[in-house]
Amino acid sequence: MVLCMMATIAVQRIKREFKEVVKSEEVAKCMIKVELVNDNYTELRGEIAGPPDTPYEGGVFVLEIKVPETYPFNPPKVRFVTKIWHPNISSVTGAICLDILKDQWAAAMTLRTVLLSLQALLAAAEPDDPQDAVVAKQYKENYDMFKLTAKHWAQVYAGAPSNFPEFDDKIVRLMDMGVDEHKARVALSSCSWDLERATEQLFS
Repeated sequence: MVLCMMATIAVQRIKREFKEVVKSEEVAKCMIKVELVNDNYTELRGEIAGPPDTPYEGGVFVLEIKVPETYPFNPPKVRFVTKIWHPNISSVTGAICLDILKDQWAAAMTLRTVLLSLQALLAAAEPDDPQDAVVAKQYKENYDMFKLTAKHWAQVYAGAPSNFPEFDDKIVRLMDMGVDEHKARVALSSCSWDLERATEQLFS
């Protein structure tokens, strides 16, 4: 009975927030969006645009949002569906390291807060609290290479307009050796696009 009541609270709250996101001018301006999956208020699909002046600019990133029955007392479970190269987001699973999605969540926070916070995270990474250690290492040790790699991923997976023929050539060379395209991209990205090191990593 209590759980049933909780679930009702969660759905009512999400319905209200959903309208807030859909109607908000700020949301339209920042280019964030949320929609229902199968008309179900516990499963949502979020979208955020890559912020200007970041490697993600011009890309659109899709999020999977699952709302627990204990919402808003517990945070929604959110992950990136669109592959992304970022210290606080797993390049493999899309899992996110962000305090408000864990212990810093407050019941007053909303879907809008979550989407805007994730967009802010794209503009200001926290490499000292990483979700993806390989990306964080590159971010700290070779920031220019990190930016190029993040731009390349935004182009390939999020539809951003950048173009990297030299990266593409290296991917093709690994694919010619029988490596899957995404695996080739991951190996090259984590080896700062050093073809020799990436080849060793893949075939050792």
